[in-house]
Amino acid sequence: MHELSLAMEVIALAQREAAKNKVIAIREIVIEVGDLSGVEADAFQSALELLVRDTILEEALINLTRTPGKGKCSACNMEFEMNMRLDTCPKCGCFPSEISGGQEFRLVSMLG
Repeated sequence: MHELSLAMEVIALAQREAAKNKVIAIREIVIEVGDLSGVEADAFQSALELLVRDTILEEALINLTRTPGKGKCSACNMEFEMNMRLDTCPKCGCFPSEISGGQEFRLVSMLG
């Protein structure tokens, strides 16, 4: 379960950034998780909520923003939402030539 190690890294990053800015507690953290990122958002949030005990994030509101996958069809150029990497164009059934969204996994903001 790599979500546990990702949660540990987010906490470590938050602690480093808070120390740099002399912040003693973080009130809110916003993390973006794309549907095609390979991160199971619910498992990640559960791991993060479990691991924040006795850390600078213990009282923080954890706000996970999920972003849908977006693809552009290689045949008809239609842009469409993707739930999985192997999704095909709903119009013509071809695979996307590019994936333009949903691969994100990033710490967006923290409020101290």
